[in-house]
Amino acid sequence: MTTGTRTPAAELSATAARHLLLNMTPNGSLGPDGENLLVVERGEGPYVDDADGRRYIDGLSGLYCCQLGYSYGPEFAEAAERQLRELCYSPLWTSSAHPTAIELAEQLSRIAPVDIEHTFFAGGGAEAVETAWKIARRYHALRGEPGRVKAISRRGAYHGLTIGTLSLTDDPGLTEPYGAPAIDTRFVSNTNRFGLAPEFADDDLYTAHLLAELEAEILAEGPETVAMLIAEPVQNRGGCITPPTGYWQGLRALADRYGFLLVADEVITAFGRLGEWFGGDRYGARPDLVTVAKGITAGYAPMGATLVTGRVVEVINRPGAVLNHGYTFAGHPLSAAIALRNLDIMERDRILENVRGLQDHLAARMNTLMDLPIVGDVRGTGFFYSCELVGDLDGGGFSDRARADLIADLIPRRMREAGLLARVYNRSAPLVQIAPPLISDRALLDAIADILAQTLAEASARI
Repeated sequence: MTTGTRTPAAELSATAARHLLLNMTPNGSLGPDGENLLVVERGEGPYVDDADGRRYIDGLSGLYCCQLGYSYGPEFAEAAERQLRELCYSPLWTSSAHPTAIELAEQLSRIAPVDIEHTFFAGGGAEAVETAWKIARRYHALRGEPGRVKAISRRGAYHGLTIGTLSLTDDPGLTEPYGAPAIDTRFVSNTNRFGLAPEFADDDLYTAHLLAELEAEILAEGPETVAMLIAEPVQNRGGCITPPTGYWQGLRALADRYGFLLVADEVITAFGRLGEWFGGDRYGARPDLVTVAKGITAGYAPMGATLVTGRVVEVINRPGAVLNHGYTFAGHPLSAAIALRNLDIMERDRILENVRGLQDHLAARMNTLMDLPIVGDVRGTGFFYSCELVGDLDGGGFSDRARADLIADLIPRRMREAGLLARVYNRSAPLVQIAPPLISDRALLDAIADILAQTLAEASARI
């Protein structure tokens, strides 16, 4: 690193501008010296500090990963050191395994949804989703139905950025630059009621409407062509969209009736985000496969996994059958050791109980934001919420100028100035989203809500 009159933070930013390509970022907008770059240097509890020493509430848990915040490093370091002294690497490949991955698979089966008994490890969430697709295709082929080559996803859904998972993602800005999808996917409505007819406030009516639309799509495509349906228990993209009562039970019934597999994408919602080990448990979900990542290690190491029911594994494990699929670092000993320690800490420190005990308070605080003119809807559950914003045009939209002034500039800038890192979407539906660490106490949740209220009140005065 060069030395001179620049502060260390400025040097880091300038070096990043010269050499580092960021994810999902217009890298050219960072400036020649990276002056628009936030460089996070350390963390403590639910806070992170930037390279200039400014402290922020991490209102998004990193990227929905850091369930435990940032003060458990010594415990995880001890688990990592013990594992690295014993075994640094061994693949889960060609009849080979290692004890840490075996133990983790057993522990996951203990806390997993009903009938989930097996785990296929991966490096992250997108790899876990791709694994689910391959398992679904193999399952149907082995059962004599190779024509099941289509997937069903939901509008606005995000399931990853690899070529395969982009096929399941409904966002033209992400998908169109890369050409035709690798998986033939049909999209049906998600469960967002905002802006719909008033009668859809009734859960029974809305669930029946959604399931009828889905069944019509299945019949139009041909049930014998559908391999799987993938959905998040609470859909992240579009703003923490919760399902109506009976929705997941209806998905299960349709999957059983027409023979496709039901996949719950729990990359964000698993490991306590909604107050349960798996978010689908909150809604009575009974999936055939569950994809996880992020919170499985609390952000202390990379890992993903696809959890699979016994009835599916019975088919793909038939004598002579081979699941020709794998990843070099799947179930890496270090990541597996970190994940095991994470599960231990979550149980010991009653992390799920903390979310359950405070979720009603957070819900009440978030719902008060509905009093602000710019807030059209507040939705979410557990420690996972968003505000959908409405603007200066008839029908609730924003003009280009208002988007630039408020959504792209004032709201994220004011939140950061007040010491809060949250997510501000400036795409089809302008949103502000929070997903605080699961260790957060009442006072911290109040601080987050206060900053949101102050920021959105100022923005409301400008629409």
